[in-house]
Amino acid sequence: MEFCFPVTCVPDCILDSQFHAERGPVGEGVVIEDHHTVVEAAICQLGGASGQRVKVEPEVLSYPGQTVNLRCAFTDATGIQLTMVTWIYEPKEGERINIAVFHPNFDPNFPESPVKGRVSFTPSPPNLVSPSIQISEVRMTDEGKYICEYATYPSGNEQGITYLVMLAKPENSASIVTVVAGAKPVVVARCESLNGRPAAQISWVTAVNGNATTASNPGVDNTVTVSSEYRMVPTPADNGKDLSCVVAHRTQVKAQSFPLKLGVQYAPQVTIVGYDNNWYVGRTNVELTCQATGNPTPTTAEWKTMSGEKPDTVQIKDNVLKVLKVDDAVNTTFVCEVKNRIGTGRDQVTVMVRGTRLPVKGATTGSIIGAIIGVIILLAIIGTAIAMYRKHRNNKLNGDGPPKYKPPPPKKTNSTASRQPDTAIVPVAETRPLQDQYYSTQSAEPVTDLDAYHGDEEYAEDGREHYHSAAPSGWDDPGNNEVPPPYMRTDSDPQDYQQGPNVNRGESFVSSAMFV
Repeated sequence: MEFCFPVTCVPDCILDSQFHAERGPVGEGVVIEDHHTVVEAAICQLGGASGQRVKVEPEVLSYPGQTVNLRCAFTDATGIQLTMVTWIYEPKEGERINIAVFHPNFDPNFPESPVKGRVSFTPSPPNLVSPSIQISEVRMTDEGKYICEYATYPSGNEQGITYLVMLAKPENSASIVTVVAGAKPVVVARCESLNGRPAAQISWVTAVNGNATTASNPGVDNTVTVSSEYRMVPTPADNGKDLSCVVAHRTQVKAQSFPLKLGVQYAPQVTIVGYDNNWYVGRTNVELTCQATGNPTPTTAEWKTMSGEKPDTVQIKDNVLKVLKVDDAVNTTFVCEVKNRIGTGRDQVTVMVRGTRLPVKGATTGSIIGAIIGVIILLAIIGTAIAMYRKHRNNKLNGDGPPKYKPPPPKKTNSTASRQPDTAIVPVAETRPLQDQYYSTQSAEPVTDLDAYHGDEEYAEDGREHYHSAAPSGWDDPGNNEVPPPYMRTDSDPQDYQQGPNVNRGESFVSSAMFV
């Protein structure tokens, strides 16, 4: 069973007990393996945390050759007498060693240790309240646990623990292992992170089926070398596929990736193309092409026949076999062999010479019908477009459509004489009585001259007079003294006629019906 506690919360009551403590990844805490209950560890942890008065940094990082400061201070010494301070070094594998001792009545002392001559108190001379130390020219072997321990009265010894973590940037690399296609798993790629601290993490990214094995080994100067191999059953189809090794390490800002391509060697794979099963006597210039793939790449192709004799009409150039004229001698089996360093690949085609040519397959009935329908639809679209264009052009030439401009308003005069219509242009009624003439008062729409005035440029000269003479009563709202047209009834007209519907100008812009 494993339990993880923060580094700053693990007191010596746990580390010094029967438990076996092993540091996990940097910054993740301490991994404790125990066969006892969790309750005992939790109680010890809380008690140590609540009474902790020795303040230290939980972790210090350093590269080889640097100088590191390990700080220590005692807080809230009220009612407590500080007697002496001792710094203790505990390597990952080994016993505790005193490396620095300070008593107010004596000079600082530095016992024999791996850091003697490189360790000192800071500031100098030291004081009991803040007895920090520094180690110069740190080495990879200096990594471990550093304990600042106070001897006090009357509470006894109290301490704080700092972990010194040494970092070493590894040298990462990856390579492809060229293999031959087979049926057993083999190593196809290797990846290595050399002399790093802490150990690197290696992973693989690929779409091919396989698995990786990873191992860690001690490197130089307390470093770690991590190596990984990718294994799979190689096939010709796997040649050239992508494979990437990804190395993650604490000293790197981001993971380092190594893109690779698998190298799988295999014997040539051969295919003959060009035979259409319609080689008839007299046919000329037919060809067979020998196509081959392989790794390493094949360089030559050899043509043979099963009979061992090459027909006289056959010409061979590189991987192409050409028959100048088909005859009975071509009625044989052609074989193409291709070689590379791995092996030989071959393919063959048996030619059957026919007496007559096979009929060429025409288009299917469905294809013909579909083509006809398509042509009909296309012609219909074209015909519709042409008809619409012609109709649009005719309308434009005939002047159909709404007026392009508003007709000019009629002229009005102030005198009674001037309002009399011009006899030269006033329509003259026929001499026969009106009742003898045919007219209809049931017209669905009053007859006006509006439709006659649109788009006519010649109208500009005399349109105004014609407009006044032709406009019916009520359109121009004439005055009471204006003389109506001859076909309208007056008080002195003895003839009877039917009055058209009286429409005021405010009700409609359509004039009254005109009678002819």
